[in-house]
Amino acid sequence: MSKNLLFIPGPVTVAPAVLAATAQQMVDHRGPRFKELLDGLVARLKPIFGTTIADVLILGASGTGGLEAAVGNMFGPGDTILACPVGVFGQRIIGIAQAFGCSVEVLATPWGSGVDPEALRARLAADTAKKITGVLLTHNETSTGVQNDMAPLAEITRAHGAYVVVDSVSGLAASEFRMDEWGFDVVVTASQKALAVPPGLAMVAVAPRAWKKIEANASPRFYFDLVKAREFATLGQTPWTPPVSIVYALDAALDLFTDEGPANVWRRHARYAQAIRAACTALGLELFSQEGSHSVTVVAAKVPAGVDGDAIRKTLREERGLTLGGGQKELKGKIIRIGTMGDLSQTDILGMLGALELGLLDAGHPVQIGTGAKAALEVFLKESAVPA
Repeated sequence: MSKNLLFIPGPVTVAPAVLAATAQQMVDHRGPRFKELLDGLVARLKPIFGTTIADVLILGASGTGGLEAAVGNMFGPGDTILACPVGVFGQRIIGIAQAFGCSVEVLATPWGSGVDPEALRARLAADTAKKITGVLLTHNETSTGVQNDMAPLAEITRAHGAYVVVDSVSGLAASEFRMDEWGFDVVVTASQKALAVPPGLAMVAVAPRAWKKIEANASPRFYFDLVKAREFATLGQTPWTPPVSIVYALDAALDLFTDEGPANVWRRHARYAQAIRAACTALGLELFSQEGSHSVTVVAAKVPAGVDGDAIRKTLREERGLTLGGGQKELKGKIIRIGTMGDLSQTDILGMLGALELGLLDAGHPVQIGTGAKAALEVFLKESAVPA
């Protein structure tokens, strides 16, 4: 059977060992075996979040479910939220906050750029009455290929004192994250991104300070009640029936993560992204994300004038088993997005880039065959020459 590869922002191509784990027989999700499994997952997830003090809660949900849990438990009517979107998914968090009755102010950032720390500093410094009770940040934005530098943003939000919820659905595990050091209150990720597990689990890390706000918040919630999730977590359970097969898969994926080593996982994602960016530039494709704000999990490149990017993506998918992402909302038809997450090798990257070259050539975009793949290969060779 030929291998179909996903170069999209998730779900991602899953390793055979992780897929095989989903074939295990079910266990009692209220029994000792599941407790042992869940406790072990939490212990291994904490270093990935960069925390020793936060509670890590595992929910049966997509990343959006995790974000709804985070925002809906933290905030409600009476809360004024400063949202800092850098793309489509940052806008989605705004919608969640508004659905829970929050007053939301938006700190606008041009798409393709990361949040300007000085703009955030100025807005929060102007809030002398401390009316802003919460800040919503996106670690990594797959719709624009942007990743925020979280350390300076964290310093600014700490100085103000507002509670901070971070969407790291597509960022966590692909690069180092320091939740405790940066002082974030709630951080959300999901299984189907850099951890390279099938969809079905959201992981929400809640810092000690955040629990006071959550417990005082009267906003209604039921399935996504984090207080209830914490109570059951002490028993090694989840409040509601979990997707047991995906829990097995996460366990197997964390084995692979540990075997490769966190630093090597971070380096791999950064290296793949750098190689793809180099290839795009060599092929005459302008990067959408700005220098200093490039994501390590998704590369976004502008579609050349006169080229139908969706037609190229269709050909690659149907004829070569390669799936690339397209633009969303106002970026639809204007960019292509190439993901680096999942069970992908350097050879897979080079093969995809060669196929992309052919697709561009067939579409009438002037391409010197081999230039993109060569540029990527040079990145890989340079990396392999660096002493460990």
